[in-house]
Amino acid sequence: MNDIVLRSLIFVPGHREKLLRKAATTQADAIILDLEDSVVPAGNKLKARILCSKLIKEGIFSRYHIFIRLNDRESGLLPEEVRIFSQLTITGFMFPKAFTESDIRYIDGLISEAEAKNGLKANRLKLIPIIETCSSIVHLEAICQTTERVIAIAFGCEDFITDLRGIHDKRGDSLFFPRAQIAITARANSIIPIDTVHVNVHDLEDLERNLEVAKKLGFEGMLVLHPKEIEIVHRYFTPSRAEVEEAEEIIRLTDIAKSEERGVALINDRFIGPPMLKRAKYILDRSKLIENWERSRG
Repeated sequence: MNDIVLRSLIFVPGHREKLLRKAATTQADAIILDLEDSVVPAGNKLKARILCSKLIKEGIFSRYHIFIRLNDRESGLLPEEVRIFSQLTITGFMFPKAFTESDIRYIDGLISEAEAKNGLKANRLKLIPIIETCSSIVHLEAICQTTERVIAIAFGCEDFITDLRGIHDKRGDSLFFPRAQIAITARANSIIPIDTVHVNVHDLEDLERNLEVAKKLGFEGMLVLHPKEIEIVHRYFTPSRAEVEEAEEIIRLTDIAKSEERGVALINDRFIGPPMLKRAKYILDRSKLIENWERSRG
């Protein structure tokens, strides 16, 4: 199991100081300091670099995992962005528009060079590629396996739908396959699947509908656009008291069956097989991990 908690990752425009300081008062697990799409006009990108660097040095984000959303490979801005932020106390980078594994090799090379120059341990800086093109879905397995610094993959639905030339409606039919594929491939490679943003930030009922699907699909966290979403997102990606109690009971009944040399145990008239026992242990480990994370933040 991954030892980093990423239930909520909130995007903040890197040139908006008021919003950046507000993000540092939320309960999000991670803050994404955005140098890319939300920094408009493009003339503000230098301002975003300077401001984000300043606030990181101030230490206002010390309670959070900090990721820098870089500009894409074609922008020409990547080498300088990686150089600047690799010198600061951050968790890592979020890399947009990862088309194939060659894009991951490119950004991995830049980060590795920066780590070496700054005397950092190899792969200390983590990477979250954003899966937001048709090509990235096709090359998903290779993207996950290119470097061990990839700790998660995140879905970017709006750019994906544009690339697909599909339609993103409230039913979300066009997103079901890529969401499922991202979750499956992430789990197959022991990295964290992060679901796409919920663009209708004021429709919290629709957010819950999306979270119900995300949890069923196996996602572990979600990209967030507004602080009001965080509490709901955490509720879905944190084991509930009922889930924890059932997991504890499954383990208790299994232990009793073993001590009595019975082959099987039952809970609510259901046989407790190895998959159910494995999930129960995962729920308890996950609950403990989140509890320790929240305690560490004060």
